[in-house]
Amino acid sequence: MRQFIPMRRVLAVATLGALFWAAPASWAAAPPEAASCIACHGADGMGNAAAGYPRLAGLPEQYLADQLRYFADGTRNNAIMSGMAKPLSAAQVTALATYYSKLKPSGKPAPMPTGAAAAEGERLALRGDWEKGIPACIRCHGPGAIGVGENFPALVGQSAAYIEAQIKAWKDGSRSGDPLGLMHTVALRMTDAQTQAVAQWLAAQPLSPSKSASAKH
Repeated sequence: MRQFIPMRRVLAVATLGALFWAAPASWAAAPPEAASCIACHGADGMGNAAAGYPRLAGLPEQYLADQLRYFADGTRNNAIMSGMAKPLSAAQVTALATYYSKLKPSGKPAPMPTGAAAAEGERLALRGDWEKGIPACIRCHGPGAIGVGENFPALVGQSAAYIEAQIKAWKDGSRSGDPLGLMHTVALRMTDAQTQAVAQWLAAQPLSPSKSASAKH
């Protein structure tokens, strides 16, 4: 005898199945270790600007894996992240890096600073200060500062607090691992005012630069 299945149950199963197949691969493939990251970096991987926690979503896989290793071995000095990274196996590091690299970045930029600070931030990001040996951010991080390769991650989508903190970390040596010590050298040449200005300007840039802006610069 065929068992009668209520139409409500059929529709419910069909709906759940549709949601499952429509869900992004990154959601379905989230590794268990990612649960520890969400509190600071958010379920979308875009971080917490108010607390200075960075965007992870869409950053290069190798870059993310390298940063976890740097936290674990002390190349980057951060008590919270070192404690999180040290217990991870190589396979777990790879799983986390792969997962976050596949998340699509989203969200709105911070408000654009005004006045002299905005002009200085734009100058440093787009043209640099060659008299002081400071190259433009976009020379390494690409047009729109959206990132180039595995060693030069996107700067857009990061909060001003985080960018400023990282430049200071490169400067005082609490962060290293940069190719040829490039960021350490650049940071040493930047004043605190320049650091703050460029951080605020970069934080106000869109995740995807407009064609007109790219053509302009």
